[in-house]
Amino acid sequence: MSQPKQPAEPQTVTVTKAEDYRNSYANSVQVRMSVWDFYLVFGTMRRDSPDEVQIENFQGIYLSPQQAKALRNLLAHNLAQYEQTFGELALEPQFVPPNGPVH
Repeated sequence: MSQPKQPAEPQTVTVTKAEDYRNSYANSVQVRMSVWDFYLVFGTMRRDSPDEVQIENFQGIYLSPQQAKALRNLLAHNLAQYEQTFGELALEPQFVPPNGPVH
């Protein structure tokens, strides 16, 4: 049995901006997933008091699992280049729940 032919790679890729295109800054990204897709919600987080954090979400984007994996690979590659140029990035310690059941 022969393998199905893969579509040829395009010779030219043209990128345009939609009429409602905008640049935004996000310091908060929430990820939700289902069997069909990943949903990334971008927002800006601020802390007005020591005991309250406010997040204002401004954009949600659905990705197929394949596109999510491609994005992960692209980000990993670019982060490795960034760290090679500017030094390793350190993240703040993450909260880890204690062992045992969570109620």
